[in-house]
Amino acid sequence: MRVNRIFLLFLLIGMVWSCKKDDDPGFETIPPRALDEVALENDASIKEFLATHFYNYEEFANPSADFDYKIKIDTIAGENANKTPLMQQVQSETVTVTNTDLGLESEQSVQHTYYYLIAREGEGERPTVADSTYIRYEGSLLNGTVFDGTADYSWQYLPFFLRGYSRGISQMKAGDNIVVNNDGTTRITNSGIGMVIMPSGLGYFNQIQGGISQYSPLIFKLDVGLMVPDTDYDNDGIPSILEDLNGDGNLNNDNTDREAEVKARTGLIPNHQDQDDDGDGTPTREEIIIDANGNITFPDTDGDGIPDYLDKDTK
Repeated sequence: MRVNRIFLLFLLIGMVWSCKKDDDPGFETIPPRALDEVALENDASIKEFLATHFYNYEEFANPSADFDYKIKIDTIAGENANKTPLMQQVQSETVTVTNTDLGLESEQSVQHTYYYLIAREGEGERPTVADSTYIRYEGSLLNGTVFDGTADYSWQYLPFFLRGYSRGISQMKAGDNIVVNNDGTTRITNSGIGMVIMPSGLGYFNQIQGGISQYSPLIFKLDVGLMVPDTDYDNDGIPSILEDLNGDGNLNNDNTDREAEVKARTGLIPNHQDQDDDGDGTPTREEIIIDANGNITFPDTDGDGIPDYLDKDTK
């Protein structure tokens, strides 16, 4: 009997050891690269691309009757050696990106530069990063590989998309009218057409998405047809752009009742998607005042400097 017990003990130990070996993935997990290091590397690659490529600016300047108003990019070489490089035609803006924004553990805040081109100025209004837009786009890598795109316009609520993408769109103007053609189809007149070139910190960074490898700068060609001014996604009476409380252009990190949501394990809902921003049980719409002209007043009943709709101590 003792021998049997010893045998069973060794058998159990062997099984546990075997399971541990099987659980070993057999490879080393590589941590994400440093945000500042990647930002510098991406910016150098983008600048090189902008200095060595051009777009069909001459066609946009003198469009033929059948011109499709699509941006085409080519290398400055050979018969195109005298073309004006994109670097001389783009504009740029900087955005602060933190490791927290990208779901990374260490604390770091890095300035990222994105570049944008306006090939045709739209005749409509300019959307914000918080608006819904009716848009066509094509996404590609710096080497020209296309990874995504749409043939027709589709509605997009910009806070749900990449920061660099929404930032680029916010630099453009939409079209001004919908025209019904003789065959019953429709078209949008005077849409804004342009392009945004952005570092991976404003894109997918260390994530792998389809044909997009880690740390890849991205290009999006854009055709902005229409937009909804002062989009109020959650219909709480406050335009989404006003729910960007810290003013960083990223609406997804503004969540007044985050602590309570974490504690309750109900899922995190940022203010622009939350009809009760402070989680006090009173809908946001009932804690603000909207007059007949659409002007919004934010009462502060207890005078503590925090408006009622963000103050769980007032209802």
